[in-house]
Amino acid sequence: MKKVLLFVFTLMLTSCNFETKKISSEEVLEQESRFLNWKEVDEYPAFEHCQDKTDLAAAKNCFERQVATTIYSFLASQQPVVTESINDTLFIYLEITKDGRPQIDSVKVDTTVTNQLPEIEQWLRQSIDSLPKIYPASKRGIPVSTVFKMPVVVKAE
Repeated sequence: MKKVLLFVFTLMLTSCNFETKKISSEEVLEQESRFLNWKEVDEYPAFEHCQDKTDLAAAKNCFERQVATTIYSFLASQQPVVTESINDTLFIYLEITKDGRPQIDSVKVDTTVTNQLPEIEQWLRQSIDSLPKIYPASKRGIPVSTVFKMPVVVKAE
């Protein structure tokens, strides 16, 4: 009886057909790419003094505050002269490349500002060039490029 049970048990174990499928790395990458949110990063670009911020909102705030401070300081140092008062907001589309280089993609500025301050775009580009070292954003530990839409309030009297 023991031999019969052993035979039946062995037959049951060997009759199960376990099928395994080997998945290539390309298939794994494709499956993961479908579910990743590429519009969000794991870490925002950072300056040296912002790298200790672990919260995404705090890191973004620190980065944007440093960029704004640099831009406003540079613009104030230009001491522009205007014939009419200006109180307008322009928008800079600032890209931080995966190498950590800042560059302005485009500037959306009203013609009243450019009429009063024709050098405004040049000044903005120079102010971005004067930013300190930037560590790029990352997604899953890989450096990625990011673009920020940054408002710049221009007031002059």
